[in-house]
Parts: sequence; structure tokens; C-alpha cells
Amino acid sequence: MNKKEVLFGEIFKGNSKKIYHLCYGYTGDEAAAHDLMQETFMKVWQNLDSFRNQAMISTWIYRIAVNTCLSWLRVEKRQARDPLTDDIIENSREELSEKNEQIEKLYKCIAQLEENERLIITMVLDELPYPEIAEISGVSEGNLRVKIHRIKHKLTDIYNRYERF
Repeated sequence: MNKKEVLFGEIFKGNSKKIYHLCYGYTGDEAAAHDLMQETFMKVWQNLDSFRNQAMISTWIYRIAVNTCLSWLRVEKRQARDPLTDDIIENSREELSEKNEQIEKLYKCIAQLEENERLIITMVLDELPYPEIAEISGVSEGNLRVKIHRIKHKLTDIYNRYERF
């Protein structure tokens, strides 16, 4: 293995879980999230030689992942979707454990947030340090804390409305 392959292996091992969660937060779909994670790391591999260490590598990867997810969302919005029938919803619920059901519900609620809010809350859930989240999202750390507080309240409201259905 050459240096690039070794470096890429370390980068993938250290970031793939976080990037998968980010992609799942945007898509709410395991297969799509996996595909977007792979696409993100293909772009990382293709552009690894041009990475200049001006930002943390994880910050750079997050930006690639966010852009990949946003492109996917634009395409998805243009495609017609079959409405979910009650049967499909009921069958999928029965297949999930209670914990997975709660996680799925959380991500469905996150999907209702604005794009920048989804990005921020997903990074908070992945326990990224606030300075890194601030850098990735392009806001000051002080402003970030206010945004996170508001996003949590908004998410709580969405979650509570979801509970009533």
C-alpha cells in the first residue's frame, strides 16, 4: 500500500461513521445514506492530493458530505414520490425495535428542519466540538450556541407534534 492508501484508510476509519449519520440525517434512508457516504469518500479519495491542511480534514470531509447530500436532495425533490400508504408505514414499524423506531422518528423530525439546522444538529449528535461545528457551518461559536438552543426547541416541538399522530 502506498502512503495515499494508508492515509485514506485512516481517514475513512476515523470519519465514516459520522459521515453516515450526517447523510442519514439528510435522507432518512439507510441505503441512500450508505450510497452518499460512499460517494463522499470517493470525492475525498479523488481530491486527497489537493487537500491543503488549511482546515481540519474532518471539516473538509463534512463540507464534501453536505454538498453531496444537498445535491442528492435537489434531485430527489425533482422526482415524483409514491405516497406512503398506511400499510407500508405499519409494516415498517413492526420490523423495527423500539430503539430503532425512536431513532427513525428523531431523524424524520430532523428532516423537517431547514438545511443548515439539520447540518448543525447532526454534528451536535455526532459530538463534534463546537469550534469545529462553527467552522463547518460558517457561524461564530457564540452564535452557534444560540442556534443550537433554538434548533433543540424547534426539534422538540416537531417531535411532540409527531407523537400526537
